[in-house]
Amino acid sequence: MRRWLVSALLLLQAVASASAAEQQVMGTTADDTTATNLNPATETDIVQGAEQWTPYQSGWELVHEAMAEFRKIKTPSYRKTKKQGGLFGTLFQYVAKALPSLRASAPPQPEHVVPVISGPLLEGVKLLQQSADQNNTDAIYLLAQLNFFGNYSHPRNFKTAFDHYYRLASYGNSSAQYMVGLMYSTGVGDAVERDQAKALLYHTFAADSGHTRSEMTVAARHLSGIGVPKSCETASKYYKRVADKAMAWFRSGPPGGMAITPEAHRLSDDVGGVYGEGASVVSSGINALKASPNSDAYAAIDDVIEYLDLMSQKGDFKASFNLGRLYYEGQRGLERNVELARRYFAAVTTMYWRSKDGRAVDQPKPQLEKYASKAAGYIGRMWLRGEGVRQDFRLAAGWFERGIKHGDAQSQWGLGIMNLHGLGMPKNVSKATEYFKASADQDFSLSHVALGALHLDQGTPDDLKIANSYFEAAARWANIEAQYYLAEMIHHGVGRDKTCGLAMAYYKNVAEKAEPLVSSWAEANQAYEDGDYELAFLDYLMAAEQGYEKAQNNVAFMLDPTQSRLPLPSWLKRQPPKPSLLQNSALALIYWTRSAIQSNIDSLVKMGDYYLYGIGTEPALDKAAQCYTGASEYFQSAQALYNLGWMHENGVGLTQDFHLAKRYYDQALETNEEAYLPVTLSLLKLRVRSAWNTFTHGRINSIQDEPSPKKDWSLSEWIANFLQDDSLYYEDDGYGSFYDDGTITGSDGDPLGGEFDDVDGVIESLIILGLVGAIIFLMYYRARRQQAHRQAEENAARQGQQGGGVGMGLGVGGGVPQQPVQAQGHGGLFPQPGGPDFGQWAAGANVGH
Repeated sequence: MRRWLVSALLLLQAVASASAAEQQVMGTTADDTTATNLNPATETDIVQGAEQWTPYQSGWELVHEAMAEFRKIKTPSYRKTKKQGGLFGTLFQYVAKALPSLRASAPPQPEHVVPVISGPLLEGVKLLQQSADQNNTDAIYLLAQLNFFGNYSHPRNFKTAFDHYYRLASYGNSSAQYMVGLMYSTGVGDAVERDQAKALLYHTFAADSGHTRSEMTVAARHLSGIGVPKSCETASKYYKRVADKAMAWFRSGPPGGMAITPEAHRLSDDVGGVYGEGASVVSSGINALKASPNSDAYAAIDDVIEYLDLMSQKGDFKASFNLGRLYYEGQRGLERNVELARRYFAAVTTMYWRSKDGRAVDQPKPQLEKYASKAAGYIGRMWLRGEGVRQDFRLAAGWFERGIKHGDAQSQWGLGIMNLHGLGMPKNVSKATEYFKASADQDFSLSHVALGALHLDQGTPDDLKIANSYFEAAARWANIEAQYYLAEMIHHGVGRDKTCGLAMAYYKNVAEKAEPLVSSWAEANQAYEDGDYELAFLDYLMAAEQGYEKAQNNVAFMLDPTQSRLPLPSWLKRQPPKPSLLQNSALALIYWTRSAIQSNIDSLVKMGDYYLYGIGTEPALDKAAQCYTGASEYFQSAQALYNLGWMHENGVGLTQDFHLAKRYYDQALETNEEAYLPVTLSLLKLRVRSAWNTFTHGRINSIQDEPSPKKDWSLSEWIANFLQDDSLYYEDDGYGSFYDDGTITGSDGDPLGGEFDDVDGVIESLIILGLVGAIIFLMYYRARRQQAHRQAEENAARQGQQGGGVGMGLGVGGGVPQQPVQAQGHGGLFPQPGGPDFGQWAAGANVGH
């Protein structure tokens, strides 16, 4: 039995060696020869499968020799400037491109020509091939990486890379399984056809082995339903795995956690969106950048730093503090530099505290103590965490105590952490809690997290509610630890209701924030800035498969053949054509769709364009109309509204209706004021067509005047509308500009007495309504009294006439005749117009007499 087992193993080894010998180092096609300065193994999350490898496999000496050869290769190190040239710089670039070049150059090489490698690169590849022939997994993996990423200027050959990855994946290597799944999912380089079922299979194998990027990929696929039915539970399970790893990595750092500089961003945002500045949702309407010409909102980071440094040299402590913060926190395009940050912070503190005795200066500048205390908090944090200096708790406490004297929140948090964990001082939880509360009152997110964790440990229902409120307050500042706590509470139903969707969203945020651990954002951005767009595309592609919406948008943007730019003639642009790797409209549509699923409105409009013009797919006018309608109804995209108007005007995919077209054009202008010119021109053409349609009695619905609603107002509605119009009249800008300057404000910037404005308005309205009601009542009462007086006069006259008739009868019969009525002798019961008593009577002077 033992002899048979040995024979079987020898046979398997011979078969593997034979198959390895057939693997070619270089294929017959290559895409580019651009050099990169990345490490040979970009993917570092390698988890071994079920098969056990020995510490030193056969051929390991050859791998070491190959790496020594690769180190001899000098990789170019350059970076493009981020400064924006402005109008004149852009014009100069176009003029320079338009001028004929005097350089003598050979005819362009066809793309199918295989670049020739030589020197150390060739020697290293030969050594790796010899090691791979001995089934050395490191050599196989390095050969695959060379052919996929093009490291050390090796020509890319995706078919050869796939063969190496596929061979290594069969051994159970999770990193190779991840790459095989990536290539099946995207079909990159036309190495294999896209097959989402196989992609999910290989990603699942790698995820079950603990591969972090495959875990995120499987979670994203179950979240969006890519090649698999949607499942919140499954997505939450895989995102939780990654979030647990992210928090373990974050907490493994110094006090306060690892420092994370966000790298994720959209390439299209640098040019105002996928449709350009003012036409995209991200740069139009409410999202438009409305800054004054003197603002630094349009300036490059290099210009901002140069200006702040100049002001700092002139003694501006605010500029010094801001420079320190920029260098300490870092951002995309500006690496962290704690040494330089500490220098700027020290420049602020020395302006307030004397270097000899540490006492404050006698007459500090206004607000200097505030900025000095904040700078002291940052310096104390550096000593506490050992950033740029050796870790020293005594010095950290000294700087924190300086900052606390002026109420610095970061200093309060720092002393709280030191008391909580006993860093350089005895543990004192109660004192730490006091520091945390004082810092949390100033909305410091790290103190919110610390207090939330303390209350969470208590476990009582009241403490759980307090902990949840603290975590939510910190989550407003995108604190990764607070979001993880919230995800755990919701997932396990501790102090919160169990909600799969919300817990999964928090887990996803935590996983995506740990960019240095789980993604290739830094490598992608560096490659893009260096001009290696193919390598940047591959790195963005890997992040896009993991579910990063911004990476999905970047992939689609780089593949988009119809970027909205001003069309220039070819002799003026003189730009080389895109490489074949970046010419894949079908893949662009896939990632526009995935980006739109994650609520990117411009991506949704782009989907409509692709379906409308048949880019990357067959034309589907109904789908285009659905995309535009979704972007316009729920998110108010002016571009989508304009496109719907154009479709109604020309009857493309929708019923030809000039009236509806005008309505959509008007809504587009209301949504984005910058669409005035195209909307005005389109409306002019539309009105001409509508007039001709009406003149020729066409069957198309022409433009009609919108009926104005008419309503009979009651007295109360009339009064309310009158008062509203009156208030609008006095709130006009012409009056507001005269009275706003005299507003008295408090220390917080709010106008004093502003809380009584609404009450005064209500009281004034009630007084006016009361006066109107009193006037109406008096008019009614006067009319009633006049009517009663008139009735009394008529009754008296009637009675007088009857009495006069009786008197005359008696006189004829010998009685005494009666005197006639006195009023009749004066012209009747009412005074005649123009008489002396008519004015008094009309005013009601005789009423009641």
